[in-house]
Amino acid sequence: MSAPEERGALTSRSSLYLCAVSVALAEPEGLWSLEYVAPPDRTKPRRRPRRGWQQTRAELTDVLIPLLVDPDAASAAETLQRRLAAMDPAVRHRSIHLIVRGLSLENEARARALARCLVRTGRSAESVCVGLALLTRLGEPEDVPCLETLGLLRDLVHPVIRALDSIDRRAAARIHLRNEAAKPELRRLLGALGAGDDAAVRERLVALPRTIGPEDARRAAEASELVRLLELDEAVAGSSGRAGTPHVRTSELVAQAAWLLFQMTCVRDSTPEILAYREAVRAYESLARGAARHLTPTLDHYALLLSAAQELAGGAGALHDWGGSGRREAAVAELVAVLDRPEWRTVVDRDGQGRPGGVRRRAEWARRVRRQLAHRPAATAEGLRIEVAERDPLEPGPVEARIVVDGRPLVPAVFGRGPVHGPEWLLDSGRLRATEEPREVELAEAYCSEGCCGALYVTIRRDGGEVVWSDWRCPPPPLSALHVREIPELRFDAAAYDAEIRRAENDHTWTWPARKAARLIVAGLRDRPELLTRWGMELSWAGTAFSDLDQIVLSLRYAGEDGSPTYRMWCIQEDGTPPEDRAADALRRLASEDPRTYGA
Repeated sequence: MSAPEERGALTSRSSLYLCAVSVALAEPEGLWSLEYVAPPDRTKPRRRPRRGWQQTRAELTDVLIPLLVDPDAASAAETLQRRLAAMDPAVRHRSIHLIVRGLSLENEARARALARCLVRTGRSAESVCVGLALLTRLGEPEDVPCLETLGLLRDLVHPVIRALDSIDRRAAARIHLRNEAAKPELRRLLGALGAGDDAAVRERLVALPRTIGPEDARRAAEASELVRLLELDEAVAGSSGRAGTPHVRTSELVAQAAWLLFQMTCVRDSTPEILAYREAVRAYESLARGAARHLTPTLDHYALLLSAAQELAGGAGALHDWGGSGRREAAVAELVAVLDRPEWRTVVDRDGQGRPGGVRRRAEWARRVRRQLAHRPAATAEGLRIEVAERDPLEPGPVEARIVVDGRPLVPAVFGRGPVHGPEWLLDSGRLRATEEPREVELAEAYCSEGCCGALYVTIRRDGGEVVWSDWRCPPPPLSALHVREIPELRFDAAAYDAEIRRAENDHTWTWPARKAARLIVAGLRDRPELLTRWGMELSWAGTAFSDLDQIVLSLRYAGEDGSPTYRMWCIQEDGTPPEDRAADALRRLASEDPRTYGA
């Protein structure tokens, strides 16, 4: 009787690559087969994982190290398949990627040969994933056709995309879109891409609705070669004197490019996709040139261009390699020059008067952000700068107290797992003030929670004539060429540092009435904590509702009947009265009424 680890070699199961080839032959148009699933390995029952991460990494590393230098790739691949089949439970695909990413490759040529053998002959998803993880590091353009074929198998879609991202971003984007083909708008774009018709691609790209997510926006831009289309339209318009193409006007493509870039900068639930968009620099430059020539002054266009300028001034988009010739500053200046045209300036004033709430709020936001940009220093200014950034209310996000050091945003560069905390946390509390006593400050928390993916901490202390940021605590940032792997100690001139913190703490130009009222309530509770302690309560957080920026929300925490933490949300709607009066009324009510009686 054969040993258990040898039984996989005695079966007639074909390689997953051959399975993928059969799918490609069955669907010559290359459309995604939603019904197809790679044939599962039924030789052993599924069990709940028993191994921890450290044990998994040690076991897989011990298996891989000798095989990566084996001159006989076919024999090494067969040995690896038997060893992986014997690992119970099976190693997860993501774990394989992380483990292989951390391996030291002494002989890249042999490791590449093993990878290519695995992706073509692997009979299990685990063995193919090892090959894909190796090609993520060692892949070459000649590997793209094989990887695209493997991308037809749903179990391998994400490992294939990771491998292709390092070789051919457009091919990776097409597979991502095919994986999302259940969305009609992406299916139509995918069909145009398959036809290879630039006019059809441009038309379908412009038709994408504003409901697609940040990653879909980036992948659509990559798959359709957005920058090439913009530059092509720019060249055609420049040579012919026309402002568009026979199929879709250039202005529509420029406006859609602005929205796609805006969507990529979303920081609500994931790492900003703009960090993964390698064409970001050329895209922003094409947007600035196209806006100056082709866009008409509307509130929507104004908001999109303003968001782009805000992002380049202190957001994650500034982390791309802009070169040392002032390209980023030139792009910001070109965008601001468009916004400063008289016909554009009247847009936010006209649309902010007597219009529905959403339009009014967007116009008010545009005026606030434009004032902020007008008073910011040059992007190359040295030292510390705190910039409060509020996202376009049409697609709201958290208000961030962005920390810019020597012209570069700090938190997305060193953390990348969540936005920087808001001004209430960092500025109103005085947490960024430097004293002789070292103080640890949490600058950002992961989107999920600190307990899941961590948070970013720094210790701030005064050292003679300098303020020092040191003793950083944070998890490794997501894998990206734009992230700083080791955070250096930062030193600032103490006088300049103190002046900047005072300026940021006293600058309320970014706020709006409901947010200002919420901050005044928090300040009042900070001065009179007995207003809540008398009811056995404490303030969890205060701000404005995510879906209604005119609504104040206070989260009050207290012990329930069983002693567990219980929360009551107190919502105060905008009524047109001054923020100071609304805050005073709220504090008076807390002094006389138990918040538990305020309603649901």
